[in-house]
Amino acid sequence: MLAIFKKEFNSFFSSAVGYLIIGFFLLLNGLFLWVFKGSYNVLEYGFANLSQFFLFTPWIFLLIIPAITMKSFSEEKKTGTLELLFIKPVGKLHLIGGKFLAAFVLVLLALFPTLLYVYTISNLGITPGNYDFGLVLGSYIGLVLLVMGYTAIGIFCSAITANQIVAFLLSFLLCFLFYYGFEALASANDGNNTSDFIKNIGMKYHFDGIALGVLKLQNILYFISLTVLFLYLANVQLNYSKR
Repeated sequence: MLAIFKKEFNSFFSSAVGYLIIGFFLLLNGLFLWVFKGSYNVLEYGFANLSQFFLFTPWIFLLIIPAITMKSFSEEKKTGTLELLFIKPVGKLHLIGGKFLAAFVLVLLALFPTLLYVYTISNLGITPGNYDFGLVLGSYIGLVLLVMGYTAIGIFCSAITANQIVAFLLSFLLCFLFYYGFEALASANDGNNTSDFIKNIGMKYHFDGIALGVLKLQNILYFISLTVLFLYLANVQLNYSKR
């Protein structure tokens, strides 16, 4: 799995994709937080906190992560190298795990420089350094778990088709469904006995819970289970493709 991880991770930077992804993510965040006028602008928001950052970053990931994962297996299928990987002494779980970790680590690298925002915001308050770091830590943990879920969905969608555009669109739609779709459906059925159940299926409910700074085991297990589920489905799909 380590060899697959290194190969995939190096491929992001050998083709400049990694630099573009990281640059695009940081540029969008910087523009929304500090340049563009509006409710997301920290300087106009009136409060020295990063709540707006954690509000729109999951939406940016909806575009970035499918773009990263769309080539994971789709490119292998299109070029015919997937069959070569099958005959090598590399288990499919190791293959999936290596590709998943490479995409996951790339997104974490993009997220890492935003820690500078925490230092900046903590010094913008009336009392410098008087900042709820526990809340920020919970929100970052929530983002990392969200990235895990998005990445697993993207890997699964890439295993379905040899067309990278189709893989991107499928991944985007599935991530959107799990992040906001179930939340919207639950809101439409508010007051109904099934609304809470529907809300619990979605990522947003569990992400918001963690972002409050309260690390409940059920929220963490949700993201781990979702990640394992879609990686397992990717494995099932690869087994089917092998026939």
